[in-house]
Amino acid sequence: MRFALMTEPQQGYSYQDILDTARTAERLGFESFFRSDHYSSFPGQHDLPTTDAWTTLAGLARETTRIGLGTMVSPVTFRIPGALAKVVSTVDQMSGGRVEVGVGAGWNAAEHAALGIPYPDTVERVDRLEEELAILRGLWDEPDGWAFEGRHFRVHGSLFRPRGRRPNLILGGTGKPRSTRLAARYADEYNMSSSSPAQVRDIMARLDAACEAIGRDPASLTRSVMAGTLVGRDDADMARRTAAQAAIFGGATAAAAAWLDERRDRWVLGDPDAARSRIAEFAETGIQRFLFQVFLPRDLEHVAIISELAGLQPSR
Repeated sequence: MRFALMTEPQQGYSYQDILDTARTAERLGFESFFRSDHYSSFPGQHDLPTTDAWTTLAGLARETTRIGLGTMVSPVTFRIPGALAKVVSTVDQMSGGRVEVGVGAGWNAAEHAALGIPYPDTVERVDRLEEELAILRGLWDEPDGWAFEGRHFRVHGSLFRPRGRRPNLILGGTGKPRSTRLAARYADEYNMSSSSPAQVRDIMARLDAACEAIGRDPASLTRSVMAGTLVGRDDADMARRTAAQAAIFGGATAAAAAWLDERRDRWVLGDPDAARSRIAEFAETGIQRFLFQVFLPRDLEHVAIISELAGLQPSR
């Protein structure tokens, strides 16, 4: 199983904070570094500084050397599909071929309203996502002149340059019928979030069925999990991080502990033994990649502990 670090920079993190975390992840041996794609700060304080995901990834492309870079996930509402295809390919070229992209329908109405970004209803957003997936694959894979006629987007006389490596295309979700169907048709990887190991097994069976329904080899669709992570070397270390997370979320430590308890079946939580046990449970499902989702990315010692739990080898 491969391991990646997933971060939430909308919590007020500067570009320097993001760079420090990415470089730490690279040095510690993580395969990839992902960041969220949000324009407003949450959870907790709502008025913190935020950065654009693809602008910061372009910077990381030039300031890291080995680690993969990507979003989890870029909402279809933020960027026109053809423009996203160009941005992703540009950053991939800047990185020497280390970029991948997760895409989604978007969900945070407030951050759209604050910037005047249209926010259609759920059905329309997912319709737009389906067209985006078709356009990304078409522009990256199809010959010059490829055309697409959708309800929301149209492509006529395509000419995509430079035409290089196609970035890994990721679709995420919790196994709902439409998301598994779209993943089977368009995605290279399906990322499961907010799911326990038992739920992961069920979703993987649905993905197999969706692939088989269109004649795709299920083994050709990579499966990954993104799980919230909060760990400590001992009880005192864990208590400090729980308090830090409570402060970020804008609540009391007791409330944070209760919030974490509700997620105990699907997060990596606690001391090293508990954390390793949970990682092993996910590995037994047969997934190929695991994304540690952290809400304390400035805590680089936390990142170091996670790398040790995953058995990663730091570079010298």
